[in-house]
Amino acid sequence: MKITAETKVHDLLEAYPFLKTWLAGYAPAFEKLTNPVVYRTVGRVATLEAAARMGDVDVEELLDAVREQVAAQSILAEERSGAAPRLGDAERARRQEVLKGLIRELHDGASVAEVKARFEELVHDIDAAEIAMMEQALIAEGMPVEEVQRLCDVHVTVFKDTLEEEPEMTVPVGHPVDTYVRENEVLTGLVADARGLLARLPGDIDALGNIAAVLERLSNVAIHYRRKENQLFPALESHGIEGPTKVMWALDDDIVAMVRRDLGAARAGDAAALGASLPETLTALDDMVYKEEKILFPTALSALSDEEWRRIAAGDAEIGYAWIEPPAPAPAPGQAARPVSAAPVSGGAHVPAGQAPVPLTTGALTPEEIDLMIGVLPVDISFVGPDDRVRFYSEGERIFPRSPEVIGREVRNCHPPKSVHKVEEILAAFKAGEKDTAEFWITLGGRFLHIRYFAMRDASGDYRGCLEVAQDVTEIRALEGERRIVDW
Repeated sequence: MKITAETKVHDLLEAYPFLKTWLAGYAPAFEKLTNPVVYRTVGRVATLEAAARMGDVDVEELLDAVREQVAAQSILAEERSGAAPRLGDAERARRQEVLKGLIRELHDGASVAEVKARFEELVHDIDAAEIAMMEQALIAEGMPVEEVQRLCDVHVTVFKDTLEEEPEMTVPVGHPVDTYVRENEVLTGLVADARGLLARLPGDIDALGNIAAVLERLSNVAIHYRRKENQLFPALESHGIEGPTKVMWALDDDIVAMVRRDLGAARAGDAAALGASLPETLTALDDMVYKEEKILFPTALSALSDEEWRRIAAGDAEIGYAWIEPPAPAPAPGQAARPVSAAPVSGGAHVPAGQAPVPLTTGALTPEEIDLMIGVLPVDISFVGPDDRVRFYSEGERIFPRSPEVIGREVRNCHPPKSVHKVEEILAAFKAGEKDTAEFWITLGGRFLHIRYFAMRDASGDYRGCLEVAQDVTEIRALEGERRIVDW
């Protein structure tokens, strides 16, 4: 997009989301943009010229700085991808407009054959990053994530021939992408097994039990997807790649639900229901493998640095792996491996060097004691700051998966797209002082979970963040009678 003094702040940040963090550090007044209410209201009408006045900065200097950031980000991404000739800005913009127009035609009812022919005529070559940019731009321009998700498979069909021409990914053994691909190899084999067993229904009475066993293993795809959502997606979002991750997360949730549904049918011996639904599930699983390996992973490899991949590799074990045990990642050059467990503080008199007590309202604790205390609590704790970014999660009782990549991530991106609006409602009510708590309870994997959100306020009543506390209360619900301390 052309960046001028008349460019709306909201339009700029929708086109280049990475600028939001950068602007917040450019001038103190711009920190308000991290407030979602300000962003959705003032940001929609304020031009960069108006923003410069509010921030008491020169508008031309601001425009030059913004343009430099956008150019630097674009060049960096291309250098990482090893791309040969750079497309000019005008040509890149033209291609994006053509791609968006073609996708809009699909969404308006044009056939795949018509749109594919026009694609071959107007663009005919495309890479994964351009598809990601196109989907993100459509969402930024108002197309709902659900609508992009609805025809995502059709998009891939249109671009499939040119995607097949892309060179194969090459990554070292143990690289996070290598781990994903090896999991996909197992996944593809399980899908093939399920298709073979499905062909034996309804005549083979043993087929149902065997399908249930395969689906039981396939249900581990949830781990594969969780690692993407909690490790890879935050890293991509830090580079402004948000739209495609939202679409893929929604698709992941749908696929996991489909596998669970079919597993239930297989266990119940319902061959008719399984025969009707399982083919769609297996196709969806295969299609996601294709989207990952032809679009998601190439886009990530072009956008992320070696250091970012090292951080992702180090945090992947926090989430876990599906079907395979990857090799332990080697430490970064010049960095020795270190144990992850800290030695406990014995007694109250010994304070390790550099561990001065932190004065609290009722006493004082060292940082290590605070960390140990939170770690033994039988709850899963996360803290989101007033800027709606994750600042902390507990390392003890884990109910929902977390990894270091979540720190600094916008909380909206930590939830499936279908529940984001509820998260925004809760935070808005907390910030407005209308509510102080939100409480939910669900059954997940046979466990009864109690989930609460608390608004944290200072002595003046100002909102300072949100604390999420989740607890497995299955055993607590089953308690009866009483057990006194003397009975211990």
